[in-house]
Amino acid sequence: MRVLSWHVHSSWTTGFVQGFHEYLIPIGAEEAGKVKPYWPASAVNLPEDELADAAVDVVVLQSFAEIERTERLLGRRLGQDVPAVFVEHNTPRGDVPSTRHPLADRDDILIAHVTHFNRLMWDTGIAPTTVIEHGIPDPGHLYTGELPRLGFVINEPVRRWRVTGTDLLPAFAAAAPIDAWGIDADQLPGALGLEEGRIAFAGNLAPWELHPALALRRAYLHPIRWTSLGLSLLEAMQLGMPVLALATTEAYRAVPPEAGALSMDVDELVAAARLLIADPDEARERGAAARRFALDHYGLPAFLARWDELLARVAR
Repeated sequence: MRVLSWHVHSSWTTGFVQGFHEYLIPIGAEEAGKVKPYWPASAVNLPEDELADAAVDVVVLQSFAEIERTERLLGRRLGQDVPAVFVEHNTPRGDVPSTRHPLADRDDILIAHVTHFNRLMWDTGIAPTTVIEHGIPDPGHLYTGELPRLGFVINEPVRRWRVTGTDLLPAFAAAAPIDAWGIDADQLPGALGLEEGRIAFAGNLAPWELHPALALRRAYLHPIRWTSLGLSLLEAMQLGMPVLALATTEAYRAVPPEAGALSMDVDELVAAARLLIADPDEARERGAAARRFALDHYGLPAFLARWDELLARVAR
C-alpha cells in the first residue's frame, strides 16, 4: 500500500514507517520534512509539487493544518476521493472533558487515538474512532544505572511549565541531581534557580546518542501532568530503566507498580527516588520489570499489525 503521511511527530513516525508499506513523506522546497537517516528505505520523500500525480492508497494525517494542505496539493478530497485516517496524538485542551474535536462533525475521516485516555476525553461527535496504542522500536537493554542521577527527557519545559511538571523538579532535585535532554531544556537551570549541579542540561541528542546516555542514569523521571503518553517514557522502560511517574492521563496503564513508582503524591515519588538512588540492585530489578512490560505492551510487532489491519479496512 502507498501511504502518504507528513513528517510531524518524528518519534511516532519512526515506529510507523517500520511496516511493510511504501511511505510517502511530502517535502517542500525548503526541505522541511526530510526522512530521517535511520528510517527504512520504504520511507521516501515526495516533492510537494508531485503530489497531484501520485498514486496514494490512504492518507495518514497528524495535524489539523494538514487537511486543507493535503487536499490542495493532491487535488482530491480526503475521506471521499482518497481514504484518510487522523492520528490524534494529543490530549484535549480547554473545557475538558467537553472539548469538541475539530473532526467531530465528519464521518468520513476515522480518528485513531494513540491512548484510551484521549479517546475517552475528546468529544468526537459522529466521527468514527479507534485506539492504536504506541509501538516503538526496541532500543535494547542498555541500562547500567551507574550514575546516581535522574534522567528527564522533555521538549520546551520552561514554556510549558506546569503541563510538563517543571515546577515539580526542585522537589526531585533535592533527592538526586537531574540531567535533562530535549528542545530548550538548556533553559531549565536558569529558570529554576537551583543550587549549582542539581539540574543540568545534557543535550538535544539523536536517538542513537540519547539512549545509551540516558541508560547510565539510575532512574527515569516523568513528572508530566497533562500529556497523551510520552514516547520517551516508553523508551526509558524498554532501555531497562526504573521510572518515577505521576499517575496522570495514560501513565497508570503504561507503568505497573513493579516498574518503579507511580503516584499522584509527589512526596511518595520523591521518597521512591531516594530509595532507587540508594539501592542500585532495587533499581535494576524494577528496571527489568519495566522493560518486560514495555516490550509486551508497546512493542513494534503488535503496533504494526494493528495499523496493517486498520489501513486495509479504511482503504476498502
